[in-house]
Amino acid sequence: MTEKSRLCRAALASLKPHTLSPEWREPRIGIVHLGIGNFHRAHEAVYTEEAMLAAGGEWGICGVTLQGDVAKRDALMAQDGLYSVVERGPDGVRVTVIRALKEVLAMPHDRARLFALLADENVRIVSLTVTEKGYCRDTTTGDVDLRHEGITRDLANPDAPSTVPGILAAAFRQRRDAGTPPFTVLSCDNLSHNGAALKQAVVSFARARDAALADWIESHVAFPSTMVDRIVPSTTDADREAASHALKVEDAAPVPCEPFRQWVIGDRFPAGRPAWETAGAQLVDDVMPFEIAKLRMLNGTHSTLAYLSMLAGFVTIDEAIAHAPLKKLIHAMMTQEIAPTLDVPPSFDVLAYRDALLARYANAALKHRTAQIAMDGSQKIPPRLLATIEARLNAGRSIERLALAVAAWLVFLRGCADDGTRYEISDPMAARLTASIADEPAQLVEAMLAINEVFPPGLARRDDFRRPLQAAVVRLQDGARAAIEHYAALA
Repeated sequence: MTEKSRLCRAALASLKPHTLSPEWREPRIGIVHLGIGNFHRAHEAVYTEEAMLAAGGEWGICGVTLQGDVAKRDALMAQDGLYSVVERGPDGVRVTVIRALKEVLAMPHDRARLFALLADENVRIVSLTVTEKGYCRDTTTGDVDLRHEGITRDLANPDAPSTVPGILAAAFRQRRDAGTPPFTVLSCDNLSHNGAALKQAVVSFARARDAALADWIESHVAFPSTMVDRIVPSTTDADREAASHALKVEDAAPVPCEPFRQWVIGDRFPAGRPAWETAGAQLVDDVMPFEIAKLRMLNGTHSTLAYLSMLAGFVTIDEAIAHAPLKKLIHAMMTQEIAPTLDVPPSFDVLAYRDALLARYANAALKHRTAQIAMDGSQKIPPRLLATIEARLNAGRSIERLALAVAAWLVFLRGCADDGTRYEISDPMAARLTASIADEPAQLVEAMLAINEVFPPGLARRDDFRRPLQAAVVRLQDGARAAIEHYAALA
């Protein structure tokens, strides 16, 4: 591939129709983002570029892959950090080149450069999309998991950390010792109270080694919470072809996404922030009502669709929701079981939100794979489904459809679809989960409910949870499609 044929900053003059604005001033790096995956590049990076175009500021982004992914780093840096967002909607495909990403690093190879940036007073925000497992938390206490292999290693080698809590604690030690004001830590993961959860993990990590540093972080560092939303599938060859066709140059790292996007942010940034509100983000005092609505309505039903689909043989979300009984089931689940648990501002129309979600699921241009959504269920099930179930039970309400969703995950863990197709279980607890699998429904439920890291003991002991869960597992023995038909027909 020649230099002229590759997406790069030298080619931007010919790509102005495919940028957010023909005007652009190269900013300094002001944000370091840990976890430079597709979601960040289709979400925060786009908001940040739009904010700089509207209101200026030195908010260029350095993205960091924590998994040693030099291929991703090299592909993006060969393009000077540029990449395209391939937005697929009912009206067609729109390809936009994003310029906010200035540099990409790969840990542990670029540790020295990362810590130089984390010590730089011009870096005022460190944001993250590392998924729930990246927080290395003990899910029972919320503190950092001191048994986690990476945490043990980082505590023994604090100057060469590899985990998120270890990296942040080391960076704050640098800034405290140098007298440099701390950066704000901005979690953009799908995790309840994500800012508070990350703060607890980082502070508890620091306290295990340096109580004074833990106290300094606790009193000086802001960890605002956020709620993020945009469906961003894995990149396919079709996305690369769409980008190449539109741009007339090769993009090795395009990102597909839906047109919809949402970002609700707790407005606490002592060191400053981009004017994200100019790009449509909502800056609020309390993120929690929006966060819970999204976790339960969108993420909860997304997981439900994923596990039922993996059993029933639906490959993508649009294919799943096109199955009339499954759409009816999800509609009823949102309307009758999830929406009544929400406490949202009067301006938030829950039923309109439901309808928007169903329309997004039906976006046939996106091809969001159910296998992708089904990953890491042990981390996702508690906030997405179990919290809603507990709220329903505490109100004396039924949970049949929600119980089916959890039952589908349990049966999914057998690693075999209804037609006999085998698939891998991608989960940080995969070994333990699969070791607890049983063929007989009652034994399966008993074994899985005993895993306290997923199922809180108080909930696991409740008969009003166990009974409908076991009934749903029994229903699934006759096939997911038959179970879907049964639960869709419930009044």
